[in-house]
Amino acid sequence: MEWEVVIGLETHTQLKTNTKIFSGASIKYGAEPNTQADEVSIALPGVLPVLNKQAVECAIKFGLAINADIPARSVFSRKNYFYPDLPKGYQISQFELPVVGKGAVTIQVPANGKKAAYEKVINITRAHLEEDAGKSVHGAVEGMSGIDLNRAGTPLLEIVTEPDMRSAAEAVAYAKKLHELVQWIDICDGNMQEGSFRCDVNVSVRPKGQEKFGTRREIKNLNSFKFMTQAIEYETRWQIETLEDGGTIQQATVLFNPDTGETRAMRSKEEANDYRYFPDPDLLPLEVTAADKARVKATMPILPNSLIARFKIFQPIRDAQDDSDLDASLEITLRKTLRKITLRNTYSLPDDIAEAIGSNLATSEYFIECVDDGADSVMAANWIMGGLAARLNSEDVSIENSPISPLQLAQLLKRISDSTISNNAAKQVFEAMWSGEGEVDTIIAVKGLKQESDSGAIEAIIDEVLKANPAMVEEFKAGKEKAFNALVGQAMKASKGKANPAQVNEILKKKLS
Repeated sequence: MEWEVVIGLETHTQLKTNTKIFSGASIKYGAEPNTQADEVSIALPGVLPVLNKQAVECAIKFGLAINADIPARSVFSRKNYFYPDLPKGYQISQFELPVVGKGAVTIQVPANGKKAAYEKVINITRAHLEEDAGKSVHGAVEGMSGIDLNRAGTPLLEIVTEPDMRSAAEAVAYAKKLHELVQWIDICDGNMQEGSFRCDVNVSVRPKGQEKFGTRREIKNLNSFKFMTQAIEYETRWQIETLEDGGTIQQATVLFNPDTGETRAMRSKEEANDYRYFPDPDLLPLEVTAADKARVKATMPILPNSLIARFKIFQPIRDAQDDSDLDASLEITLRKTLRKITLRNTYSLPDDIAEAIGSNLATSEYFIECVDDGADSVMAANWIMGGLAARLNSEDVSIENSPISPLQLAQLLKRISDSTISNNAAKQVFEAMWSGEGEVDTIIAVKGLKQESDSGAIEAIIDEVLKANPAMVEEFKAGKEKAFNALVGQAMKASKGKANPAQVNEILKKKLS
């Protein structure tokens, strides 16, 4: 029997606020246990929650980014369950009326084996605001466990999808897209190691062609895309093998063990009615007006899909103020330089390069600034996604902290374009800049890398090469093209690599003809 996996994700996104969602306590990561647990966090009798406006604005930003319905009225509810790290005995969340309704995210699923890359729309069911719980700490004191309530009350936006994904590759592509988006619109720092972005994955299987869903099991708190892939693939195999052996799947919450690569059941899965949701009497309904949405929208950057579309456009340079086809209001703030620039419509990048650069805010900013400083857009894109990306990855450095600034890379690329240096010499200059040896022109002068572009000097070198290699000349005349490349190599060697390769090719062809 052929089987189909059905996957839906629930993602807990920690919002970038200064304080907790219902109190003024700090949410700074890494503080000593219980030093950020105020009266509201530990649920002292008589305290009342006060909603954090910043958290609401983050939720509105997300709703606008996925083109979702943002209702005028939403309600906070109490989700009742008993656990040591939940001091009130309930969690303040949203249930029937969330702050963000239905929306969608478009993902690009990479090619895998014989399967080509493709695009897919993942539907978002809802996104609701809620408070985080604390955490249990085991082993801090030998033989004892403790409760740290620093995280209790941390603002979360839980983003829930429809069961639209049909493979681990699609689930990971969606999770990565969401991870990039929440950082792009600056509502989450995206730090998965610190728990700022963690996913619960619902997995079920069914016979291929069957419409009815199978029984799902929820894999909790996956904070790594690698672990997500492993967990989904193991869980899928386990469910199929269980059904094929005549067993049944029991709805459950499961944990993934990265050491063994296996999932194991933690508890039976609760249904919504098990939590006895009811509206929180201490919090008024949340009202979001059209003016609220307009105010938040004015603070948002251009979104990835719009930026990628701009990167792909092929049009001649024109003044944006004189061209009604251009939207001069589309601006992006460069965080490192605190400059705003109007996006050009002349980047002319191939689709795959545009997608790669435009899917990451920091990379987009670096690229835009590099082009704004005078680099050719296609050349800049290729260097950023090629040599620079490889160096950043090998050194585990983010592009924001690159030792080579966008201005420095632009200067390097201009020296290639004006034939001051060859591509090979440019790689040497790049490495020297990475090591902090100075600016482009200084390195070129100190290392003697300036390219020879004087046609008379190059012609004299080629004459000497032809004179010294008559056998190669005869081979070329006999129709052997490899002999031409060998002569080019001899000419470059004679010039100690400094001759302009294009000129060498051109002059050599004339001489041989």
